[in-house]
Amino acid sequence: MARLNKLMKFAEMRSFSNVFQNFDPREPKLIGANNREIDLKGNWNKLHFHNNNPIVLELACGRGEYSLGLAKLYPGKNFIGVDIKGARIWRGATNAKEENLHNVAFLRTRIEQVDLFFGPEEVSEIWITFPDPFLGKESRRLTTNKFLDKYKQFVSKGALLQLKTDSIDLYEYTREVLASRKDVQILVDNADIYKGEVNEQLAIKTYYERKHLAEGKKITYIQFVFI
Repeated sequence: MARLNKLMKFAEMRSFSNVFQNFDPREPKLIGANNREIDLKGNWNKLHFHNNNPIVLELACGRGEYSLGLAKLYPGKNFIGVDIKGARIWRGATNAKEENLHNVAFLRTRIEQVDLFFGPEEVSEIWITFPDPFLGKESRRLTTNKFLDKYKQFVSKGALLQLKTDSIDLYEYTREVLASRKDVQILVDNADIYKGEVNEQLAIKTYYERKHLAEGKKITYIQFVFI
């Protein structure tokens, strides 16, 4: 039954106007509503959002809770949640439709390919929210030099990049990677965001964050820019 429900969600999602999917990693093309192929690289605002507002990515977005939360706070920005998990994307996209959040879209692809779908300086901000820390598999972490070099290809000058995680290992690893680069400036480094007051962006809580807090884990946050 669970598999049937998942297949039904996948089929339904093909009709969603706020979801774009890459079905074959060997072919970097996107399929939108009603199986229509669309080239959005460099054209997200023109072809989908139909405005010139800043674009913000949420990588490893899961159900898109952060994208939806930020979209409510900042209606003058466009948000795109990126993940490979179809059932989670379906949930986020469904919530966005039900809440009439037209400034939220979802990109279903492997994050290793994210640079294939955005043009130079197209993105003004990136959030990496509670990604898999890949313990023992550091090469897959979303803050490796490999991934940072990908992000650098499509973020605008002064774009904020932000990591919010409960994983102390990922937090410490990211600090080391950033400190080793000459093209990065760390703006905020907080090992326990709830030790003091939090702003409205950091106050957004995902399902996993609530779970981590209930387990007594500290939530860390790093904000940085390329220079």
